[in-house]
Amino acid sequence: MCGIAGIIGPHIGTADTQLVEKMTAVLAHRGPDGDGFAHGERFAFGHRRLSIIDIEQGAQPMLSADDRYVLTYNGEIYNYKELRVELEAEGVSFRTNSDTEVLLQALINYGHKAMDKLIGMYAFAFHDKKTGRTLLARDEMGVKPLYYTVRDGKLYFASEIKALLQNPAIQVKLNAHAQKQYMTFQFCLEELTLYDGIYALKPAHYIEIKAATDLEKSLKQKAYWHLDYNTDFSMTEDSCHEELDALIHDSLRLQLRSDVPLGAYLSGGIDSSFITAMASENLGKGVDTFHGRFAEGLDFDESRYAKDVCKMHKANYIETVPTAEDFVNYLPKIIYHMDEPTAGPGVFPQYCVSHKASDHVKVVLGGQGGDEIFGGYARYVVAYLEQALKGAITNSNEEGKHIVSLASIAPNLGILEQYTPMLKSFWSSGLFEGMDKRYFKLVDRSPNINKIMAYELFDDHARDEIFADFQSVFNAPDTVSYINKMTNFDLHTLLPALLQIEDRVSMSASIETRVPFIDKRIVQLMAETSPTIKFAGGKTKNALRKVAQPVLPASVMDRRDKMGFPVPLNEWMRKGVVKEFVSDILLSQRSRERGMFDMIEMEKLIHAEAKFGRELWGALCIELWHQIFVDKSFKV
Repeated sequence: MCGIAGIIGPHIGTADTQLVEKMTAVLAHRGPDGDGFAHGERFAFGHRRLSIIDIEQGAQPMLSADDRYVLTYNGEIYNYKELRVELEAEGVSFRTNSDTEVLLQALINYGHKAMDKLIGMYAFAFHDKKTGRTLLARDEMGVKPLYYTVRDGKLYFASEIKALLQNPAIQVKLNAHAQKQYMTFQFCLEELTLYDGIYALKPAHYIEIKAATDLEKSLKQKAYWHLDYNTDFSMTEDSCHEELDALIHDSLRLQLRSDVPLGAYLSGGIDSSFITAMASENLGKGVDTFHGRFAEGLDFDESRYAKDVCKMHKANYIETVPTAEDFVNYLPKIIYHMDEPTAGPGVFPQYCVSHKASDHVKVVLGGQGGDEIFGGYARYVVAYLEQALKGAITNSNEEGKHIVSLASIAPNLGILEQYTPMLKSFWSSGLFEGMDKRYFKLVDRSPNINKIMAYELFDDHARDEIFADFQSVFNAPDTVSYINKMTNFDLHTLLPALLQIEDRVSMSASIETRVPFIDKRIVQLMAETSPTIKFAGGKTKNALRKVAQPVLPASVMDRRDKMGFPVPLNEWMRKGVVKEFVSDILLSQRSRERGMFDMIEMEKLIHAEAKFGRELWGALCIELWHQIFVDKSFKV
């Protein structure tokens, strides 16, 4: 896990190499173990290293033996040993034991087709000095980030946007359409960022620059991999569970490769509990586990479940208990490390747990991706409950075959006990509309946002534009089943946002997070599995539950209270430092001068007894983003 930065363009000079040094320095938290630089006529690359594999010899940027090719890369190629054997059989010799050299040689031998052979997480820039050709690429699910912009005929890229901002020619300007996406979903879609003119390289995409003198024509993002949702109807429930179990074991086998101490995040839910259990089983000993809880009551405390897992697998339980004071102190730092806000308040406790873990280990396994890959969100059950009602009332079925009937879903509705407000809102209008309109309502965080805006952020035209953005992902051609449409949307939008959090909070603590469920083989298996197997009767994570059951305590398997790392913001907002902090940020003179919010309505919202909603969270984060990155008035 590292940080990369660089410039591609004609006539790279001293000013460019000096700028790359500044860009790389800003990424020091991503790689405290060393830095490196390489440059030539048409490129300048920088690298910050967090040493995990081949600590002595894996320095970057790495050049080929003949000095023709150069690679700067962030991530881990988990199957590098197997790929090395394949390359050696083709006559390739190696100077190190690092995965970096394996990736370098694979790119030399196979070009962009090398990505087909990789199992791992990565973002890299690969340059051919002789031809001037450069390849930028990002892993299939977006575990590792890569951003880029073009200014004055040169392409600038980096692991984090803040590195790009070291270029004095780049002035931070809000992308108005991205802001609407963020206020709707609390993340941006596809390649957009909140920064006008700065783009994310999309997961499973690459950019091939054939000539540094012709950058604009080379910047089309090309997909090298995509999920195939064509159902394999020959797969039985038993064969699905057998293959899933084998793939998870193999993913763990590969991801446990490390030359430094390794631990696991453990929330007490099925995902992280299963990863902890499998890691302990593979290593033959209990691993260090890291758990976060709040002292405000059982609604914010899953430690009893985490401790049951640790007891069963002789794992070491290590906890942190974040406070209201921590929230006030850390949130500006979190927004700085994030580059742009995304997703919900769970980023705060994740940040705290990552920093706790950094006191003990350098690599941490996590259960990220379980909800999106295996169908774990309660809103999937809400959506199918409506579908089941519609089918029972109208004797209709939009999916060709009843995935979930009213009778089959009834035993699994207990998961919705704590989601009564969601149900009331969801069924207040639009009942039995099309799948896309109904799911959009479930993921829309902005129905009341215009109330606190000083101007109409969402008129009918803006709503139509954002819904069209949503439809372009949700209505993928081969996702006939509702569950596939929902999980596909979340895999392509929400998951990269959550992985951005995972990357940034771990990197802020200079540790590496690995996510064994996010293996393209596992993701593809679940995409082609029949919905009747993976979401039978509306049972969340049905396939994963069957595989995990033998190694998890009954207390975890029988849970009906899906928490998702809730933060006690409602309790903290009643009085004290959090309420003062939120007021100081949103009602500040700078916020008033910006003119984004209706201050009368904002003050009502802050001082109301209503729950701390996602509108207030979104407003707080985007105002903090403005103060840190646009105004540069808030020092972190």
